[in-house]
Amino acid sequence: RASGLARSVWVEARKKSDFASFAPHLEKLLSLARRMADLWGHSGQPYDALLEGYEPGWKTAEVSTLFAKLQPRLVAIAEKAFAIPAHPSRKNLSGHYPRHEQEKFLQALLPKIGFDTAAGRLDTSTHPFCSGLGPQDTRMTTRYDETDFMVSLYGVLHEAGHGLYDQGLPENELGTPLGQAASLGIHESQSRLWENRVGRSHSFWKTWWPDLARAFPDLAGHNWEQCWRAANAVERSFIRVEADEVTYDLHILLRFQLETRLISGDLKVRDLPGAWNELFQKLLGLSVPDDARGCLQDIHWSLGGFGYFPTYTLGNLTSSHLWQAAHRELPGLPASLDRRDYQPLLGWLRQKIHAHGRRSLAGDLIRQATGKPLDPEAHLSVLEQKVKDLASVS
Repeated sequence: RASGLARSVWVEARKKSDFASFAPHLEKLLSLARRMADLWGHSGQPYDALLEGYEPGWKTAEVSTLFAKLQPRLVAIAEKAFAIPAHPSRKNLSGHYPRHEQEKFLQALLPKIGFDTAAGRLDTSTHPFCSGLGPQDTRMTTRYDETDFMVSLYGVLHEAGHGLYDQGLPENELGTPLGQAASLGIHESQSRLWENRVGRSHSFWKTWWPDLARAFPDLAGHNWEQCWRAANAVERSFIRVEADEVTYDLHILLRFQLETRLISGDLKVRDLPGAWNELFQKLLGLSVPDDARGCLQDIHWSLGGFGYFPTYTLGNLTSSHLWQAAHRELPGLPASLDRRDYQPLLGWLRQKIHAHGRRSLAGDLIRQATGKPLDPEAHLSVLEQKVKDLASVS
């Protein structure tokens, strides 16, 4: 009831940038979250119990340590990207990309990366998502923008990552933990791996460029490298869901730091807008103009979803950690990706991640799959190389 009331108030508060009207509802939800945490049990850190609901096995202190390693280098990488001359942007590719041609391209792409279209389908929605009833019924959606074909492309690659995981879970264990995903972060790692590691790579753009150029005449005058640069553009943004791969996790680090303080009581609700704006300036170098583009932009807190935000960054870190391990174990992987042969990569993910369901906690599954505990180094290395590549062709 409290979250239902809070959500309806949040919708109007965001429209009007009116934090004061939402604040009492946030107070109530925080009080209930603390109470639930106490009932569920924890060892002195209520946020641990809330995090457990989304990422079983992870503790607040462990996530804080990971994120503390990530933050300074991520800020430095972003600053280097912002300083690149002739900054790339998807706006440079603005044109007319007919929806039916986008649909045709995506329907050809999905089976190529391994999505079983006989056991799943692609439809349309306002916001992309993936759901289903099991490996034999996995459904995803995307949305289309006829001025920017990358909206549907990356929507599909992201949701296909979720879908491939769902299709790879043990079918004979359906309805049991062994037939379920290990955690939200592990699920997000699969979507981010296909969206960002595969879909934003040189290899992807080089090998799919002839198909894209045939499908979209408005790409005449451009080349694959220009599209690759546009797909990997790094820009400051107030809005998390519009952020690029380099800056996205800075948005999550901000939310994690603030919501842990809200749960502990160290940060009062009345002080949230000021704390948000101050930390946003520190991390992303922008002055937040209003609360609609600040602390009111996400639905999560209005639903009582405290502890959810870290799953996004844990997913990003895990995607690069797995990507690096796959390249260590599959020396022929770059060549297969250059041939648009995604089966070696998918087979590796099936064996290392999908087949295990929820047999292990996420941290243990990552260690078993890669031989190493999760660490930000692989992700930071990927992003540093990306920014170097962007700078070298600027």
